[in-house]
Amino acid sequence: MQLTDKTVGQWLEYWAENTPDKEYIVYSDRDLRFTWKQFNERVDNMAKGMLAIGVKPGSHVGIWATNVPDWLTFLYAGAKIGAVLVTVNTNYKQHELEYLVDNADIDTLCITEGVFDGSYIDMTYEMVPELKTTQRGYLKNERFPKLRNVVFIGQEKYRGMYNTPELLLLGQNISDDLLNETKSKVTCHDVVNMQYTSGTTGFPKGVMLTHYNITNNGFFTGEGMKFTQDDKLCICVPLFHCFGITLATMNCLTHGSTQVMVERFDPLVVLASVHKERCTALYGVPTMFIAELNHPMFNLFDVSSLRTGIMAGALCPIELMRQVTEKLHVTYITSVYGLTESSPGMTHSVLEDSFETRCTTVGKEYPFTEVKIVNPDTGEECAAGEQGEICCRGYLVMKGYYKNPQATAEVIDKDGWLHSGDLGVKDENGYLRVTGRIKDMIIRGGENIYPREIEEFLYHLEGVKDIQVAGIPSPKYGEQVGAFIIQQEGANLKPEDVTDFCRGQIARYKIPKYIFFVDSFPLTGSGKIQKFKLKDIGLELLKEQGIEVV
Repeated sequence: MQLTDKTVGQWLEYWAENTPDKEYIVYSDRDLRFTWKQFNERVDNMAKGMLAIGVKPGSHVGIWATNVPDWLTFLYAGAKIGAVLVTVNTNYKQHELEYLVDNADIDTLCITEGVFDGSYIDMTYEMVPELKTTQRGYLKNERFPKLRNVVFIGQEKYRGMYNTPELLLLGQNISDDLLNETKSKVTCHDVVNMQYTSGTTGFPKGVMLTHYNITNNGFFTGEGMKFTQDDKLCICVPLFHCFGITLATMNCLTHGSTQVMVERFDPLVVLASVHKERCTALYGVPTMFIAELNHPMFNLFDVSSLRTGIMAGALCPIELMRQVTEKLHVTYITSVYGLTESSPGMTHSVLEDSFETRCTTVGKEYPFTEVKIVNPDTGEECAAGEQGEICCRGYLVMKGYYKNPQATAEVIDKDGWLHSGDLGVKDENGYLRVTGRIKDMIIRGGENIYPREIEEFLYHLEGVKDIQVAGIPSPKYGEQVGAFIIQQEGANLKPEDVTDFCRGQIARYKIPKYIFFVDSFPLTGSGKIQKFKLKDIGLELLKEQGIEVV
């Protein structure tokens, strides 16, 4: 194995030339299929269309869409001409959209109609009302001086916006010579993608990732699961997140594998796609796997073709991984640990690891990557078995936060180590266990409590479908333990059932003081649980019960 200098566009052209008639992208629910050659031709046409409306090397192109077919077209077209694709969280609302368009200096914004609870069309018009009266390509707005174009991804026409058929038509006026000349100037160390951290704390920051970052990270991810051209990966995680764009798409791109796409997560569509296409791999965050396993029609589908996949994006309960192995036939379920700033994979449990290792750790560092655990107070490297902050160094570290050198310097030290803000322990064999975030740690009367430990324990209580533990403010102890539980269908747990299960099994100070039964957890658009919101939800629920704790 070695690091590669191929750009995203060069990888696409490699497979278009070597396996032109093999299927690359499949939407099983509508029987839409692209071979490598067909897709590469569409990408070239779109790249010429983008050049026609003034997109050039270094331009920032925003994409605000679920996993629609042309999402990847815009990714690759931008990559070929040196533009930077800025991913926009599909759950964003007005304020968040305007913050990102301004902060990211977006030149061209590509949008769909939106999701069920928000119209992207309406929000875009509210952000730049001039669209309705301005000739396309000549937009001027004082608040967003860089914004020049809005493109609707689809056939419909909206005032002031191009649509994708028009873009492809305009591209016919651009010569192949100009396209090839533009492509020749792109290098693997150029920024190709900017992802905004999901904003679970503070304002989101634009993480600048290069071709070198994401193609190599995707390649080594696939190597850890022994991916080949024969693999078919069902992708139901959002493309705007590094789980989708790197661990999924870049993995398939560098191995010549087929992507079976799900436009918006729906457990029924996932199961049907795996069944129909005979998928060999499946990704998801824990909540997605839980939804698939608990779907009432689960037994109607043959999922025996599955062999491997990744469960990541949140701490993965051991019992859930067992169920995914036994019931979903993902015999070699693996975990990737990392963050957007590390492209994202930092460590990966691989096929050769034992089931127990894959269940209880997030594996070892990726090739060409250094991972160490340091004492957050002293900066000294921790011994095996000692808890500290997880740090990494290597090809995978982001170029930096866009227009934010101060924030970049706060997470990447002078020696090139990226500080994750996560707590972990490395064993004597180099396997990493993530024990929580520094911010997630509950401090009760001077005792440090790590939510992961309590979550793993309570996951074994019959009737518990999913659980999150967070700190609830306490005037006496500083914080108390709060458990937020989603029950299995038909279960009827009471708070005392939870405390009885804990009593005598875990230290008294770790037993949840407050137990809340909830229907769902607050999630980011990429499926990560926003722990910091659980505290406020808990306080509100206590207030409804007439309990004031602060």
